[in-house]
Amino acid sequence: MLSHPVSVIIPTYNRNDFLREALNSVFRQSARCAEIIVVDDGSTDGTEEFISGLKAESPTPIHYLKQKNKGPAAARNFGISLSSQEYITFLDSDDHWRKRKIQYQLGAMQKQPDYLISHTREKWYRKGEHLNQKKKHIPRHGDIFSHCLELCAVGMSTVMVRRDLFDEIGLFDESLPCCEDYDFWLRASCRYPFLLVDEPLTIKEGGRDDQVSHQYRVGMDKLRIESLEKLLKANVLTPEQATMTRKELVKKATIYGNGCMRHDRVQEGQEYLALARSMEPNIEQPETRP
Repeated sequence: MLSHPVSVIIPTYNRNDFLREALNSVFRQSARCAEIIVVDDGSTDGTEEFISGLKAESPTPIHYLKQKNKGPAAARNFGISLSSQEYITFLDSDDHWRKRKIQYQLGAMQKQPDYLISHTREKWYRKGEHLNQKKKHIPRHGDIFSHCLELCAVGMSTVMVRRDLFDEIGLFDESLPCCEDYDFWLRASCRYPFLLVDEPLTIKEGGRDDQVSHQYRVGMDKLRIESLEKLLKANVLTPEQATMTRKELVKKATIYGNGCMRHDRVQEGQEYLALARSMEPNIEQPETRP
């Protein structure tokens, strides 16, 4: 089968039981990628031995990279730095793809070359049970900046990126132990539209204690507030985008601050409530009719 100019980057950390299904879903693709890059973020569960044994029988070249445990952002950046293809996709090691994911998504991006980034719809499962997505989680097309402000609006395993995008906006922020995807989507969507391939081509598995989103579930809003502050300081937003960002920052800082107060973290709560108040005068007020 002819290979296509696509690098698949799979970061993994002690996910040997899931990694095989993720890789199999890449092997089964109707359009073969040019390379698979598995970035082992310090696993101790036999991942290296598993990949070593798989390389010989793999229909696609597999590059195995290992680093000390630094988190998902660093793992993805390591993979990006050593990738060789024009298009880059990401697949979390506990997710997997439908058979025509690369075919449909690559075809859509090649037909519409003005788009630097695309994503697909996804199916969600928790402990084997299918979950219906709420309306706010349905992915969107085009200018999705307002959606990205509200929540993590793009599934990491759904994305395909032209490598030029990283030259324009940089890589994932390695200082963030979680929500590095939220941060990246903000930096991308404030400048570029997203192409939506409106098919459920990605299967997302969740509901486990080992997932980063579970481990940092209490502090995720704090990390998102940090991303909003950095975005405002970067001077890349239009006036309208800056107003939207401040409004979302006030909302998130108020919710987080009040939550701290309820849990007897008074000093922290006061700091975030003060941050919210400091932003309010900078929010443009709607014009009132005489």
